[in-house]
Amino acid sequence: MEQPLVNRVANSGLVTIDLETFYPEGDLVAFDLKDYLFHGLILKEKDFRDALKDHDWSQYDGKNLAVFCSTDAIIPMWAYMLVASYAAPHVRDVFQGRPEQFTEFAFLKKLATLDLSDYAGKRLVIKGCGDKPVPPFAYLEITRLLQPVARSIMFGEPCSTVPVYKKKATEE
Repeated sequence: MEQPLVNRVANSGLVTIDLETFYPEGDLVAFDLKDYLFHGLILKEKDFRDALKDHDWSQYDGKNLAVFCSTDAIIPMWAYMLVASYAAPHVRDVFQGRPEQFTEFAFLKKLATLDLSDYAGKRLVIKGCGDKPVPPFAYLEITRLLQPVARSIMFGEPCSTVPVYKKKATEE
């Protein structure tokens, strides 16, 4: 008699975490403070305030805004705060740094909201393939966060995994 096919992966109790779901949503727009500097060197408070007041902030509706200065000027901290105060009602998120740094910030921010108790004692697989380029630091960070609570952590797909961490019997 022929045995029925059994999906051992589905019955394994593995929990798959897809880091693509943590990828930042929305377009990213750069806001370079160099465009507001007097002679490319100095930020004059009155001129800066006037320029921000006249700026069309609605163009950033629903987008992520990366605020930075591409020149070697000294920017006072209040300048970033002022930009954030104007941008906040319009943007999805505002970030101080270069646009290429935004993805790391967004991942870390979302990973920090992870409810670790959902993964306590579980056998986890951190999905390795996808359509979006998940940066290596995201794999490092999720491992760091989950290791204290997970029974085991693997990388890949449930049908083909690479073991990363397994809780020792003395740790349970």
